[in-house]
Amino acid sequence: MILTVTLNAALDVTYETPPVSRDGVNRVTAVHRRAGGKGVNVARVLAALGEEVLVTGLAGGLTGQAVERDLEEAGLAHAFVRVAGETRTTLVVAEPGAHTLFNEPGPRVTADEFADFLRTYEALLGVARAV
Repeated sequence: MILTVTLNAALDVTYETPPVSRDGVNRVTAVHRRAGGKGVNVARVLAALGEEVLVTGLAGGLTGQAVERDLEEAGLAHAFVRVAGETRTTLVVAEPGAHTLFNEPGPRVTADEFADFLRTYEALLGVARAV
């Protein structure tokens, strides 16, 4: 099993729009939501290549729960450590010929929460063949 680490997971939200009016009202034509963050993205690619993967990292709040649900729906195993803060959201506005990305800051993580993550990570190292 390959372990991927995503300390700053995200719920990636993409709005598809016609050309955006910067000072007006804009209608979204489609919305896509899925778990993201570098380690999650790597896990998706590895799984598509037939590798067994496990995603670990930090997740908090309702957004963190949405990230976990999306991974489960995608068939990606996870062992996130829960934190009190809210997992971040990223927003992409995808209009013809342009994509604009907004990245929220991640949650504040306490020393105790990070220590919990390190314990989980160290335990998972025992079953991972690569990180």
